[in-house]
Amino acid sequence: MRSSVFDSKSIALAYAKALAGICAILIIAVEISSIYLLKHHSVTYARVSRQYDEAVKMRPAGPGEPPCVLMVGNSLLLHGVELNRLRALTSGSMRIYPIFLEATGYYDWLYGLQRLFRQGARPQVVVVGVGVNYFLKNGVRQDYAPMLFFDARDTLAVASDLHLDRTATSNLLLAHSSTFWDTRSAIRTQVLSHVVPHVEDLFLLVNPKPAIPEGREFEEITIPRLQRLRELCEAHGAKLILLVPPTLSSESAVSQMADAARTAGVDISVPIDPAALSAKFYRPDGMHLNPEGAVLFTSALAKDLPERVVTRDTQASRVARSIPLPLTATVQIADREH
Repeated sequence: MRSSVFDSKSIALAYAKALAGICAILIIAVEISSIYLLKHHSVTYARVSRQYDEAVKMRPAGPGEPPCVLMVGNSLLLHGVELNRLRALTSGSMRIYPIFLEATGYYDWLYGLQRLFRQGARPQVVVVGVGVNYFLKNGVRQDYAPMLFFDARDTLAVASDLHLDRTATSNLLLAHSSTFWDTRSAIRTQVLSHVVPHVEDLFLLVNPKPAIPEGREFEEITIPRLQRLRELCEAHGAKLILLVPPTLSSESAVSQMADAARTAGVDISVPIDPAALSAKFYRPDGMHLNPEGAVLFTSALAKDLPERVVTRDTQASRVARSIPLPLTATVQIADREH
């Protein structure tokens, strides 16, 4: 009797080990397949990873060279800024290193910049342009961002900042460590895009714009976030510029953001007043500029940004601000600036 029971347990254990082995092989196969698909078929991954690698190599410009500018943002800049045009118009005044990832907001770039600095990126100016709606968003992009922008400790810090529960925190950690888990929604989107034409436009239409609070609630959210970003950039020798791309009927939100930026001590660039652009310059979603709108915005940005990049923020002036100066030297510098 004992022998038959022992044999049954041995058989069950063997089956369990075989099942576990099969599952492990399947998991490894799925992960390898996801890595292959990501590196060979994902346009987003190819673009962002290339831009990220270039940004990590950024170093302060030498004497007589234009300053290095790291420009980060989401689809508002991806569709609204013609990079080749902007670089051609500003080649003598700055060198632009862009990283644009759709659907990213404040927390994505707070920790994305933190990791870039940690890996050695040394821009002289950081331009953050995600739009007012996504700057106020309490969340992070669930794919690409955890894998490309976060370390494991960053993932836990994001979870703490957002007060995520254990399930959401586990999902974020898995997205950071597993290519399949990180890209599963992107894979679904790719499949749908082949089945349903123009599915991206459909998503833009059905996804509501994030709500914008008013008054004191707006200030209580934006000012601490702006200060935190500014302190992060200044700790690594960079000036922060908040870039606000236009969206349809966003005049009030842009005005509130400008007031908050001034309170936080952050330079803000609003190249085009949203009231000056009619609906014909936007895509159907009312948020993203169409090609005609992008030309206008890029041209305006090329005029506005270089002045903000060079004003009082050459490498020498930042070094001077970091070293206590005698009173006479301080007065001399102030006289030169005026």
